[in-house]
Amino acid sequence: MDADSYVPGSQVTFTTHRSNRRLIIVVLSILLLAVVIGVVVYFSTNTDENYSPTKLEKSDNNSDAVTPVLIDCYPENGANETRCEERGCIWREQKGASAPWCIYPEGHGYLLKGEMVESDQDLTGELTRIDTPRIYRGDIYDTLVVSIEYQTESRLRIKISPKGIKRYEVPKEALDIISPSTPPTADQQLYEVSVIKGPPQFGIKVMRKNSNVTVFSSDVPGLTFTDQFLQITTRLPSSNLYGFGEHNHRRFQHDMNWKTWSMFTRDIGVGGPENLYGVHPVYMNLENDGKATMVLLKNSNAMEITLQPDPNPAVTYRVIGGVLDFYIFMGPTPEQAVQQYLEAIGKPMMPPYWALGFQLCRWGYKDLDDMKMVIRRNREAGIPYDVQWGDIEYLYKKYLFTYDRGLWKDLPQVVDDLHDNNQYFIVIVDPAVGSDPQLIKEAKINSPGYDMYDDGVRQDIFIKNASGDVLIAEVWPGKTAYPDFTNPKTEDYWLKWMSFFYRNEDIKYDALWIDMNEPSSFVPGSIYGCENTTWDYPPYVPHIFGAGDEGKMYDKTLCMTSEQYWGKHYDVHSLYGHSHSIQTYNALLRQFPEKRPWTMTRSNFVGTGKYASKWMGDNQSIWPHLHWSIISIMEFSMFGFALNGADICGFWFEAEYEMCIRWHQLGAFYPFARNHNGRGDDPVIFKHQDPAAWDQRFIDIVKPVLMTRYRLLPYLYTLMFKAHQYGDMVMKALLFEFPTDKQTWRLDKQFLLGSALLVSPVLQQVQFYQIIIITSITTGTVLSNYYYHQYYNRYSFIKLLLSPLLQQNQTTVEAYFPQSRWYDYMTGEEVLAVGQIQNLYTPLDKFNLHIRGGYIIPVQQPDTTT
Repeated sequence: MDADSYVPGSQVTFTTHRSNRRLIIVVLSILLLAVVIGVVVYFSTNTDENYSPTKLEKSDNNSDAVTPVLIDCYPENGANETRCEERGCIWREQKGASAPWCIYPEGHGYLLKGEMVESDQDLTGELTRIDTPRIYRGDIYDTLVVSIEYQTESRLRIKISPKGIKRYEVPKEALDIISPSTPPTADQQLYEVSVIKGPPQFGIKVMRKNSNVTVFSSDVPGLTFTDQFLQITTRLPSSNLYGFGEHNHRRFQHDMNWKTWSMFTRDIGVGGPENLYGVHPVYMNLENDGKATMVLLKNSNAMEITLQPDPNPAVTYRVIGGVLDFYIFMGPTPEQAVQQYLEAIGKPMMPPYWALGFQLCRWGYKDLDDMKMVIRRNREAGIPYDVQWGDIEYLYKKYLFTYDRGLWKDLPQVVDDLHDNNQYFIVIVDPAVGSDPQLIKEAKINSPGYDMYDDGVRQDIFIKNASGDVLIAEVWPGKTAYPDFTNPKTEDYWLKWMSFFYRNEDIKYDALWIDMNEPSSFVPGSIYGCENTTWDYPPYVPHIFGAGDEGKMYDKTLCMTSEQYWGKHYDVHSLYGHSHSIQTYNALLRQFPEKRPWTMTRSNFVGTGKYASKWMGDNQSIWPHLHWSIISIMEFSMFGFALNGADICGFWFEAEYEMCIRWHQLGAFYPFARNHNGRGDDPVIFKHQDPAAWDQRFIDIVKPVLMTRYRLLPYLYTLMFKAHQYGDMVMKALLFEFPTDKQTWRLDKQFLLGSALLVSPVLQQVQFYQIIIITSITTGTVLSNYYYHQYYNRYSFIKLLLSPLLQQNQTTVEAYFPQSRWYDYMTGEEVLAVGQIQNLYTPLDKFNLHIRGGYIIPVQQPDTTT
């Protein structure tokens, strides 16, 4: 995300006046204007912070043919009445500002043919399509098979697929949800299933037995099944919806106001609403009595979901391949629903103890001396610090499993020194293998024996294009080929070159960081582009980033016609990082059988948490990202990633002093705590932001909170074990402990570590005033505080700080304390007023951590390493 994409709110020009009176009037006018503009800009850019869902009112001209659940019949751009009616749909103006006007009528979908056949384990039946106009090109399936399988007392599966036609499905090698051999009895089941035959159309209802609440209901129009367009809608019991990813959600509880979220793995910076690095088509719905259900759509094709608000909350899925394969987890508590989900997809990997320590990294170390300086000054400052990371600059010409023997010639010795000081070293390893003949020749001189591309060709493990040749795209090394990690042979190949790096290059790494594995390409599709096929330009393209007006699927990635072992890239694209994680985990386990393997991945899918941990990608050094990081981490806790976190102080742009302190006070309680920043672009290279890079005051404030983390590491390690063993969540929203307390349902600026520790961080610079005046030397630009860091750090602005307005170093945090006994961790003082919001005075050198009564917290005497 480039800073140029942000537009300041307004401009004023300052003029010199002879009269003091006129000067005072001008200054006061400017201050007033700045406040008004700042407030307008602030709230216009934070509309998701305190949204109020649109309440749909019944339109006077609604007929009986219109369902109360409004399903968009024209989700692409360009809807009008004529086009709508050509699709056999109804054009109705809605009072809700974002509601669709082109909607499916009742009687659009399928009908049950005959009766469902029931056994002890499942229900099966056939569906026939109602004769309605075709909407998108491609084969349309007139007969479907539906199966409803009772898998456990709290889990059932609903699968819809074409009769007699083999379709792509997520391979078992990627995600194998095993059906128990003994189904539950009817008395054991927490659910009751009913089938609506139609007319007007077929549907399935799943009801919670003990409350008679319908948790899943598809008896609405619009069920569609063509070769490249699948659609289904399910009603929700409430609008308390959480999950779906990976996105930069502004709130933990979803904005249901006709929001559409696409899912398709993509290399893009964090900050906007676009589809990001991972795919998790799973949600949790919290019912009005505090019970919860999780629903997974097991599908890896590109898709989008659209949310509908009260009074008829619903989710519409639009998917462009595969089958409709739903798993429903009945809870009934939110934590139990997550545990049941993780029992099915795989519980989180167990990290080594040292992985819980504080860690440093940056993209943009100038050379090895620059990294050595960082290591030295943080040791000398006494910063608790376990792990140093190496980004791509250590590589020779960015070629995998090499290191630059010029600028980084003593890297093996530095790694040895880290180990001698009880520290660890992790290297980045992107998937793409350099294929340029001249650069390969140079790499062989730098690293004798290096032959990674030719070896991959010989072993036939690279992704192929539609013609059967190795697909060549472009990333950091220039022209590159992509290992096919869905091919079982690739694991041996990957292990071979990991071992080459460890032994021949003598880089004794302790874990691997796999990045750019969406997969990413700097050229669209390949160096030759992509052909105009139905796979690269499908009939319907979800609202994925980079599709453009032409509707292409391959922006910043590979051609969809590429071939992999598991199938066409069109189908398995979003499994690339997942398969990369699986094979890297297995290779590490084989390479170091006596050690616990640890892999950090960017791209991910359902079940990746069993093999790798996750960081939140390329965030920004601005205040809102502190809050948004909490939301992302809590979501990924639901998705099965126990060890996860965001880049402390932000990746893009330069961190500001106070913000970086506050981010360390927050990040010290992330499950994964790493300070990492970007390089910047010439001539603006971002400054270092590690704790010792600032001043002694910064160190004196940050070191105690990091020491507190190290004191609590036995507790954090216990939480990791419980996550690995039972599917518990390490970092979680308060609603998971207090699901019947409605005040917790929207809380996302506080979080729990396990059940016993409550963290209430400072997430903004000041509470009472948000306005900073920044005067350009030439233009006199007025910016809101929201934009301050990006523009101030990128350009040469002079900052005019209105000192009575901006009260640095002190703020108040609004913290909610649910009904329990809570004690200040540092002072032991009990919180007397619970079940309400407290204003916690939090100067810059203070952080808010509270312990819950009745819990035992294992601790240790902290040191600078684990």
